[in-house]
Amino acid sequence: MNSFLPEMIDKDELLTLIPHRNRMCLINRVNKYNLQENSIEAEYDITEDCLFYDFENSGVPAWVGFEFIAQSISAFIGIKDRINGLPVKEGFILGVSHMQIDLPFFRKNSIITINSIELDNLDPIYIFDGKVSIDGKKVLAGKLTVMEVNSDHKKQINEHAPKQS
Repeated sequence: MNSFLPEMIDKDELLTLIPHRNRMCLINRVNKYNLQENSIEAEYDITEDCLFYDFENSGVPAWVGFEFIAQSISAFIGIKDRINGLPVKEGFILGVSHMQIDLPFFRKNSIITINSIELDNLDPIYIFDGKVSIDGKKVLAGKLTVMEVNSDHKKQINEHAPKQS
């Protein structure tokens, strides 16, 4: 626990820590985080409002699990940045590996729990191990490599991006 942010973070506070908005926000709350262990636990409620909801299959495709993990990582880095007095930054997924998926869809009305732990970092690049569980049973796991970008990085990326016609 720390004096800057509560251990449990609701959606309103969460939106001050991550760049995701509206239907692209795939976390409803942070249950806990630990700055010494570099870990976070978050939850998301599967509803028809999810950007990736598949009405034909009454759920969210399991491959979206890597984005759930990525957003928990975004929340964790946002928490660390807030505590250190830094602004919220955008990030990019550089790689997904060792992905294990044990179900085809996250079913409507499921509450998924996302756990991520930082394995290594070469600031601004981080490697996290993540898992998604339903009712305490792990249904998805993998490693994500992400990069946090500040406004200077973002300008450089945009300058080198292909021009759209």
